[in-house]
Amino acid sequence: MKNTLRLVCALLLPVGLLAQLTPPKLDIPYGHNPAAGKFAEVNGIKLYYESYGTGRPMLQIHGNGGDIQAMGHQLKFFSTHYRVIAADSRGQGQSGLGTDHLTYEQIAEDLNALLDQLGVKSADIFGWSDGGIVGLLLAIHHPDKVGKLAIMGANLRPDGAYAWAEDAVAKQNTLVDEMIAKGDKTQPWAVQKQLLDLLGQQPNIPVSDLRKISAPVLVMAGDKDVIKDEHTLEIFHNLAQAHLCIFPGATHMIAWDNPALLNSTLETFFSKPYTRPDTKDIFQ
Repeated sequence: MKNTLRLVCALLLPVGLLAQLTPPKLDIPYGHNPAAGKFAEVNGIKLYYESYGTGRPMLQIHGNGGDIQAMGHQLKFFSTHYRVIAADSRGQGQSGLGTDHLTYEQIAEDLNALLDQLGVKSADIFGWSDGGIVGLLLAIHHPDKVGKLAIMGANLRPDGAYAWAEDAVAKQNTLVDEMIAKGDKTQPWAVQKQLLDLLGQQPNIPVSDLRKISAPVLVMAGDKDVIKDEHTLEIFHNLAQAHLCIFPGATHMIAWDNPALLNSTLETFFSKPYTRPDTKDIFQ
């Protein structure tokens, strides 16, 4: 049950599909690697993080209910030529919770504090799902920290997700409420309640805040994502410097299902100077 609920939080998928989904297991035990793992004291909690490689810093941020292990394919690919930093977000993985009302803003502030402790003045950022939301908040509130930002399957509001996803969250909320009411102690239901609150009640990022972002942003989604197509376009069209990528034949899970395509797309965006060509300029 623990893994099922964690994956519902992380992926917003119907329960019947969850048994088929597990984080990638690679030659390096990302997320559980004593050789690379450390704890940082930030904002009243112990935040678990791992760092790999050398070069320009890149911060990778996992999705709801997940941990560093979920980013294994991206950690392995980019650590060959970047200094890649990944953390278990507050209340997830090995990181402490320290609050009874978890917010995306708290998670963003934790990562900002981690970068400060590591002496990282600016980093490229890749955020998947909830990680993309956190990346947007970092770009809004700490623009100096963000070189380039790539987001995959992120949203500004709960209604940015399809109705089936909102229904899945509501059903899990009912289940968790029942277990809490029974006094069940088999799982950390109060923590799961907070993770579900992130999905069902947050984020609430005004479009006007998007327009404050000065960093180049790559906005990505699968063509059958958990986020509505029109919502992904809303994000793209309200950023001053942005590229859009809708992956064909892809879902929210492209980071696991087709990491080669995702990683090559990210590498092109991060390694090349940002430009914004426009077809209309060709005809003028």
